Amino acid sequence: MMNLLQLKILVITQQKNIVDYFRDNKELVYELIELGIDSKVEKPKLESSVFAGKTFVLTGKLPTLTRDEASKLIEKHGGKTTSSVSKNTSYVLAGSDAGSKLKKAMELNIEILDEETFLKLIGE
Repeated sequence: MMNLLQLKILVITQQKNIVDYFRDNKELVYELIELGIDSKVEKPKLESSVFAGKTFVLTGKLPTLTRDEASKLIEKHGGKTTSSVSKNTSYVLAGSDAGSKLKKAMELNIEILDEETFLKLIGE
């Protein structure tokens, strides 16, 4: 098992390797820039902040949205998703066949949304 000193040495070595690679391959970097490759990662643009600071847990099968689609909508409106229900969960978006996550949300008095209500909140 790796101890903290070994881990620190590994991280420093990897950092050096990355810096060395880009230093030794400046021409490649310039070519990529000329080709229009942008190294900046853009955050998705928010459509609203209705869910700003809110955390969602998805459970069950939603009628029309996939979990991925629902997660992206949550993020577009300022929220985030997590996989487990806790006291820090703001909403549970529940579909059919919801199981233990729904039960735990009810025990913690967390607001439960169905897909229809969720879509109304974001104006869709």
